[in-house]
Amino acid sequence: MLYSTLFAQINNCEQGSTDGGCLTNLPNVAANQTTLSNLLTVVFGVIGAVAVIIIIVQAIRFIMSQGESQKAADARRGVIYAAIGLAIAVSAEIIVNFVVGRL
Repeated sequence: MLYSTLFAQINNCEQGSTDGGCLTNLPNVAANQTTLSNLLTVVFGVIGAVAVIIIIVQAIRFIMSQGESQKAADARRGVIYAAIGLAIAVSAEIIVNFVVGRL
């Protein structure tokens, strides 16, 4: 009984669709590897640009701290955190491009 029900569902699925797949009522997305790669490149590029801007702002704050140790330490921490974020963004882009290239 179970086998015949599954077989009937498979037959209906193959007969009812236009592309040989199942009718799932899900939207068809015309995205491919290139589209995904381009989108993620833009996203990681924006993240990298923001990190560079933060590094510049924190470096200016470091210069303007005028010897105050707390302000200098805060600015130094900001530069370090932004540099770590930039390294993570670059690494993520490399990993994503590697994985997408293997698909």
